[in-house]
This record gives sequence, structure tokens and C-alpha cells, in this order.
Amino acid sequence: MSRTVVNRILLGLVGVVLLGVGVLVLAGGLDLYRRLGVDPPGWWPLTSPHQPVVSARSRGRWVGSSWWWPTVIGGLSVLVVGMAWWLVAQLRRTGLAAIDVPTPGTGGLRLKVSARALEEALEHGTTVLPEVERAAVRLVRAPGHPRLRGAVRLTPGGDPVGLVEHFEDGPRADAVRSLRLAELPADLRIRVLQEAPAGKRPRSARRRGRRGHRELE
Repeated sequence: MSRTVVNRILLGLVGVVLLGVGVLVLAGGLDLYRRLGVDPPGWWPLTSPHQPVVSARSRGRWVGSSWWWPTVIGGLSVLVVGMAWWLVAQLRRTGLAAIDVPTPGTGGLRLKVSARALEEALEHGTTVLPEVERAAVRLVRAPGHPRLRGAVRLTPGGDPVGLVEHFEDGPRADAVRSLRLAELPADLRIRVLQEAPAGKRPRSARRRGRRGHRELE
């Protein structure tokens, strides 16, 4: 599961919980139940503006139990650690700002190429390949060497195998040769549009569960 999906799920859950709590507090604080003639059950958390959110009985109900404070402290610790991990994960960058180009025999000269410039060159080189409608390429960190991640959308009837061969022999080979890299692995995700009836937009084959994926080493 990607970081974006995890973020959306977590943010969605937090948003639903906060929205529910906010609605309950707002309804009780504005005395909406009495005004609307609604009789909430006795266990309802907040029913009037004069009622505390957490009653004195609820606050002191479990304090005398031996498991209460270890459970509270342990639960809060897990929450803090989880939020800290989430924050660190957001701050950690997976993409590269630049890539080092080997310069043997130049007396310590260091040469760097902008990662975005390389990505744009690869995207352009992939877009002009046969049957390619759209391409997006990103350079990411990987142990020992950078790695490419690409997403390509083919026109209806496109050949994924042929695209992989063109990509490997064309844009990827040009990048390896130009940057003098020993290797440049790539993960290529391919989607093929389906033929659509006249007057309708083509549909992606991925929506029907047919997903093209090929890893180049």
C-alpha cells in the first residue's frame, strides 16, 4: 500500500471521528435536542449546554483500579509514537533532487544532474514512443543506486510488451549511457485504454482489473 493511500485512509478516519465528536458537542451545546423535541437515551454523552462532556462519575469510575493508569499511559504512549512515526514518514523524501554522474580521471570534479531534468527527458522520450498516450517518470532512492518508477498509458490496442522493449532500448538505455551509470533499474506500470463506442471516451483496462506491470533490471 502506498504512502498516499495510507495518508488518505488515516486522514479520512481522523476526519470522521472529529466530525462525529464535533456534531455531538454542537448539538448538546446549542440545546438542539430540547428545541427539536428529541429525547436522547440516558447514556448519550451530551444532551444539554449545562452537562459536562465527561461526567464526574465517568471521570472517577476506573481511577481506583490497578490497571487504569498503566492502560492510560500505555495507550497514550502508543498514540504518541504512532503520530511521531507518521510525521517522520511524511518528512522523509523518497524522490531525489539530483543524481551524481561519474567523472573518472578529472581530479575530484563532481558532476550532478537535476533529477527533474532527467525525469522530463525520460518522459519526453517515452511519450514519443509508438502507441504511448501519456507517460510520467520519477527518480526515487534505492539502496546503492537510483531507481526509476514510470507510469505509462497506451492507446487502445497498444502492445505493453513492445512498449517495454522500446523503453528499455530507448529512453532508459540513453539515460544509462549519458549518465555513465552501472545500472538504472526501473519499475514500469502500464495501462492500456480499451476501445469505446463512438461518442464515448476510451476506458482504461486497469479499471477492469487488467494491469500491466513489468520490472526492468
